[in-house]
Amino acid sequence: MADLLPEVLKHLEALVSFDTRNPPRDIGTGGIFDYLRTQLPDFRITVTDHGAGAVSMLAVRGAPKRVFNVHLDTVPSSPAWSADPHTLRVTADRAIALGACDIKGAAAGLVAAARRTTGDVAFLFSTDEEANDARCIAAFLASDHGFEEAIVAEPTMGQAVLAHRGISSVLMKFRGEAGHASGAQARDTSALHAAIRWGSQAMDFVQAQDHLRFGGLTGLRFNIGRVEGGIKANMIAPRAELRFGFRPLPSQSLETLHELFRSFAPAGMLASYEETFSGPSLPSGDVARAEERRLAARDLADELGMPIGNAVDFWTEASLFSQAGMTALVFGPGDIAQAHTADEWVSLDQLATVSATYQRLMEAS
Repeated sequence: MADLLPEVLKHLEALVSFDTRNPPRDIGTGGIFDYLRTQLPDFRITVTDHGAGAVSMLAVRGAPKRVFNVHLDTVPSSPAWSADPHTLRVTADRAIALGACDIKGAAAGLVAAARRTTGDVAFLFSTDEEANDARCIAAFLASDHGFEEAIVAEPTMGQAVLAHRGISSVLMKFRGEAGHASGAQARDTSALHAAIRWGSQAMDFVQAQDHLRFGGLTGLRFNIGRVEGGIKANMIAPRAELRFGFRPLPSQSLETLHELFRSFAPAGMLASYEETFSGPSLPSGDVARAEERRLAARDLADELGMPIGNAVDFWTEASLFSQAGMTALVFGPGDIAQAHTADEWVSLDQLATVSATYQRLMEAS
C-alpha cells in the first residue's frame, strides 16, 4: 500500500486553513464544505444547515451499511499559540494546527483514503460537536438513514474504543434572603452558603463512588466549574448560581444521579435545577444492554482488524449512535491529551497508520 501521508497532509493543510472555531459558531454551508465537495466527486452529497452554526454533510458512495462520523468544528484558539493556529506546521514527527488532533487529522485521512479507493463508504461531517449541541447527529439519526454501524473518528491513538463515560452539565440557582452580614441569620440564609454546602455534600458523595468500575473505568468524574452570586462581604447573598458537570460510568443512571445531586441542596434554598447538556455513555442502555452493545462493538473491531484499546474518560458522539441502536465505536489518530491545547498536534506515525486502516476498510467494502 503506497504511503498515504503526503496526501493526508495536503488535505489537512487545507482543512485547518478554514476557521471553524466553535464558538463563535460562525460556520456556513460553503468554505470547508466546498472543499470537501471538490475532493469527493464520486459521492452523493447532501449538505444541511441546522442553524446556529450546525451544518452537516452526508457523503455516500455505493450502498454502505457503515458510516464514518467526523466533526469539523474546533475549540477557540488561545493566546498561548506560538504561531498562526490555522497554518499547518509539519515537523519530523508531528503535524501542528488547530484541529489537527481534534479531529481534522482524521477527516484528512478519510478524504485521502476515499480518493484512493472505489468501495462503498459513507461520511457524516458535522460542525456542532464542540458546542455540546448535537443537532447534526440528532437530525441524521431521526432520518431514514439505513446505516447499521458507526465509526466516530475522535483521537484514540489508533485503537478501537468501545466504552466511555456519559456526560451531563447542570446550572443550579440558589435563593437566599438579603440582609446585613452582622446578623446571626447570615450563616443559614445566604444563597452562596447554600451553594457551598451543596458542593461539600456533592464532593463527599462523589468520593464514595470511587469503588465503582466498568470496562476499566473507575468512579464518578465530577467538577464544579463556576460559582457566582452575592454583592459584597457585608451583605447576605440573595442569589447564587453554580455550574457543575459529571461523567458517569456506563453502568450509572443519569436520572438517578440527578435526583441525588438535586437532593443535596439545603431545604427551601434551591430555586432551579436545569440540565444544560446531556450525553449518554458508550455503550448506552442499562447494564445488561450496555454490555450486549459493547460485545457487538468488540466483534465489529475484531472483524475489521482493529486493535482494541481501553475505555476512556472523555465523551464522544459515538454514544448517540449507540443509543439509537447502531453498533458504534471510536477510532482515530491522535492523543486526547493534545486536544484543546495550544500548539495542538497529531503524530505523523498515527496519521499514516490510521489513514492506511481507513483505506483498507474502504477497499474491503
